[in-house]
Amino acid sequence: MSLKTLVDVLAGMEIAPRYRRWSSLSYCVIDAVWSISAQYDAVVAPLVRRVAAANADQHPVIDATALLPPDPLPLTLLLARYPDAAALRAVTNGQRTSTRGGIEKAEAVLRYAHILTGHGITDLAGVADLMADPQRWSDTNRALAGVPGEGAHGVRRSYLWMLCGCDDVSKPDRMILRWLARHGIHATPDQARAIVEDAAAELTVRLGRPVTAWMVDHAIWTAQRPQRGRAAA
Repeated sequence: MSLKTLVDVLAGMEIAPRYRRWSSLSYCVIDAVWSISAQYDAVVAPLVRRVAAANADQHPVIDATALLPPDPLPLTLLLARYPDAAALRAVTNGQRTSTRGGIEKAEAVLRYAHILTGHGITDLAGVADLMADPQRWSDTNRALAGVPGEGAHGVRRSYLWMLCGCDDVSKPDRMILRWLARHGIHATPDQARAIVEDAAAELTVRLGRPVTAWMVDHAIWTAQRPQRGRAAA
């Protein structure tokens, strides 16, 4: 299938901007880590909300177009309240990043938190500043790559940046690859990432409004969810 034909298919789907997001960087990190090989609606989202509720936050989701409020659970506070994996496991679960030699996802979250705070990033506003500094972002992204469980193509990191509000990246996970394959495109993760970005550029012209890689990724992911019983990456 050509890019033009693929864009024809996408143009008939719901290509919409994000309308809600997590209010805390801690929630984004937890979501990104737990979403790999876990059911999103049944496991991941309730787990993030459970952490929020345990920290007196009953409304962890905000309007994506609204100004960011003060972070209800900045990474420094997350690390103070959950100093080790056992403490975080008590409000999450004992899933591991891999069934063969992986670390606990709780441990992966804390490693992410230590790396991000070590680079001066404690909340979503800090991520926005990070994205404005390509060298600093590259250094931070490279450090995060050392945490076990992300796979060979940085899917977990791409998803984290998406959750944090970066609309120009996509996550070439199994959901995206399977959807492309259903439409005759058998791509590697890196090829899939480029296809999504190219499709977003074409749709921007076709639809006469800005279309981002996040919007294309989300439309594909939403369409593919019923194929996997609504499971995450």
